[in-house]
Amino acid sequence: KAKVEVHENTNAVLSCEFKTEKETNPRVEWKKRQRCFVCSFKGSASINGATMTLRGVTQKDSGVYHCEVTARHDKIKLGEVTVTLNVLVAPHAPSCEVPETVMRGFSAELRCKDKLSVPTATYSWYKDNKPLHTSNLPEINYTLDPKTGTLKFKVVSKSDEGQYRCEASNGVGAPKSCAGRHMKITECKLIGLMLASVVLGPIIAACSYIFSLNCSDFYYYQVHLRAVHPSTGQQ
Repeated sequence: KAKVEVHENTNAVLSCEFKTEKETNPRVEWKKRQRCFVCSFKGSASINGATMTLRGVTQKDSGVYHCEVTARHDKIKLGEVTVTLNVLVAPHAPSCEVPETVMRGFSAELRCKDKLSVPTATYSWYKDNKPLHTSNLPEINYTLDPKTGTLKFKVVSKSDEGQYRCEASNGVGAPKSCAGRHMKITECKLIGLMLASVVLGPIIAACSYIFSLNCSDFYYYQVHLRAVHPSTGQQ
């Protein structure tokens, strides 16, 4: 099986090699998916002998092509030749998902995908235009999968705040990046209030209880004083 690889929007030349016994003008027919290819694409395909040229190929032109050769004056049946065409597509600007706000101490996931590039793109992430490492180092609090384009933070800190962008590359054309997006790290005020209530709650309750006791003692003292010393002016 022959294989041809060309870049998108260029010409692809598919050759069908065969050898006849006596036939000087064999019949050559190219097919794709068992259909006559040239019949449907007269404007973009041409045949010269046993060679077919496809002009301005796109991804939809990728596939398996069959070259059928018929020689009426030969005893041996020539059969067909199979040629696989693979149209390479340079990276496109990937779609990026970057959360606008993440609470400190929580996890975060950033996603990147280019669905059009052929072969499939690999991905790199940048923070403030500095590349992020893919290796699992002890001081790194994230994991980066270059195949899926996923960047995961186990627990974010204030130092993780910044502008993030993703770059797709596949070796066919120049790498392409999405627009940078800022991820802000905020403090969790609700949890702070909850912790404050848990810590300060018992203290406030204890103070309230002590204050209520003092008030009761003061009230008892006032009533007892009036009972012993009625308002007659006597000591």
